[in-house]
Amino acid sequence: MKKPIFFLKVVQYLVIFLLVFSVASCSSNDSPTPTPDPVVPPVVVVPGFPGPTYLDNYTSIASWGSNSQWNLANVHDPTVEKCGDYYYMYQTDASYGNATDGHGHFFYRRSKDLVTWEFMGSSMTTAPAWVKDSLNNKRGRMVPALPAIQNPNYGYWAPCVRKVGNKYRMYYSIVVDNPIIGTDFTYSWSERAFIGLAETDDLASNVWTDKGMVVCSEPDGLKPYSFTGTRNWENAYFKFNAIDPSFIETPQGEQYLIYGSWHSGIAALKLNPTTGKPDQLKTLSDYGTRIATRNATSRWQASEGPEIIYNPDTQYYYLFMAYDELSVAYNTRVARSKTITGPYLGINGANVTAGADCWPMVTHPYSFNNHTGWVGISHCAIFQNPDTKEWFYSSQARLPENVPGIAVSNAIMMGHVRAIQWTEDGWPVIAPERYAAVPKTTIKESSFIGSWEQITMNYQYKTIQKSVTIYLTADKKVSGGVTGTWSYDSTNQTLTVNGIKCKVSDAWDWEASPRKVTLTYSGLTPAGLPVWGKKIN
Repeated sequence: MKKPIFFLKVVQYLVIFLLVFSVASCSSNDSPTPTPDPVVPPVVVVPGFPGPTYLDNYTSIASWGSNSQWNLANVHDPTVEKCGDYYYMYQTDASYGNATDGHGHFFYRRSKDLVTWEFMGSSMTTAPAWVKDSLNNKRGRMVPALPAIQNPNYGYWAPCVRKVGNKYRMYYSIVVDNPIIGTDFTYSWSERAFIGLAETDDLASNVWTDKGMVVCSEPDGLKPYSFTGTRNWENAYFKFNAIDPSFIETPQGEQYLIYGSWHSGIAALKLNPTTGKPDQLKTLSDYGTRIATRNATSRWQASEGPEIIYNPDTQYYYLFMAYDELSVAYNTRVARSKTITGPYLGINGANVTAGADCWPMVTHPYSFNNHTGWVGISHCAIFQNPDTKEWFYSSQARLPENVPGIAVSNAIMMGHVRAIQWTEDGWPVIAPERYAAVPKTTIKESSFIGSWEQITMNYQYKTIQKSVTIYLTADKKVSGGVTGTWSYDSTNQTLTVNGIKCKVSDAWDWEASPRKVTLTYSGLTPAGLPVWGKKIN
């Protein structure tokens, strides 16, 4: 039976990780062939372009004492903003083996090129005093009143950092993981979550001034906080779950906090541009307007991690969301709207604000040959290079479960940064390979002739989508695992494979041994399923 979202998160963030050094992984008896060794490819330097060489299995450097070598190891729920010469990435408190425990919260790292990252430490030492004060004030006003919680259990989740004017704001999530009543969750919901605000003049300083609460989880009275019988898992005590903030300022200067996880869906909360907070939180309507939901009638809906951007080239707002549970099945969906509060529509025109399933899907568990593949790829950050205006996607990705030789392999969380390109009808497609700053070349029609791996990502819960080998030949035919025809539009750098228009790019083949420069393509089927291709010969 499913658990409430706070308990679910705790199980996934803490219990799994506490097992890391006491549980040995074993091979799956369901697999007809051995899982590829994740340690390959080896560390190599490619002549002419010294691409990234760090390994995806970082267990040998997972401890806190090795954090100078982490690069993008131990990343979860990233948010990225540029300040000066550096991109700064902040994140949820989560690490393999709980390596970061006791060293602060909201850890961050920086990079000049989005490839090599320097771990910098924490940006918060302890929970601000207002969290406990607000929690217990609210408990005291409940009917009947509840006693104060003297030592709350805190979780530090999913910050969002944005430059606003001359300041940098961090909207952060702190959850109180205590039952509302009693000592377990059998007869009670989990306690509430809070989103707070901190500001700094310069990310390099790491000096933040806390501004207090922005919004919290608030009950609407539809469900009691205690139970006398079987829990109804189709509802929840709180209306909106106050975690996973994302911030946007519209071209008209209005500011919104987009937040939410499971419960009633994703909310848009209008902010005062001067304070960065709502003007009041007196009634439930002050807590935001629902702009997306996976189910209009149920509060148990596996969607969270909203990320909102505005693309001036298309003049759409894009709402990215994480679907399903986070350890394996996590996948990313996107909907768009001409107005900030919706309605948000999918590629099929369906109204996501009203509860329609969201398409397209832009990431999904996958595997190219010679690698275990990646799962749990979602809760993304979407950001731009302010100079080139290139768009990027960043999220964590995990190794699959039960990889031989790696204890609790699914707790290996590597940060991924990928380029985004836009289809001619204005939808984002994510690069098949992680960003490596590969020099751009002139891609000609003849460049595509050869062997490729292609993945068409059908949505399958907790199932890794695997590649097939195909061949693009000089007579414009496609053969192998997929058959048909291909053509190339060099002006728009668009490869059409069996009628699917794909954006192409120079890329780094992370799965090859040795790693090397290659070509990739990325497109969407009419139904909104990703199609990824990588040239191998």
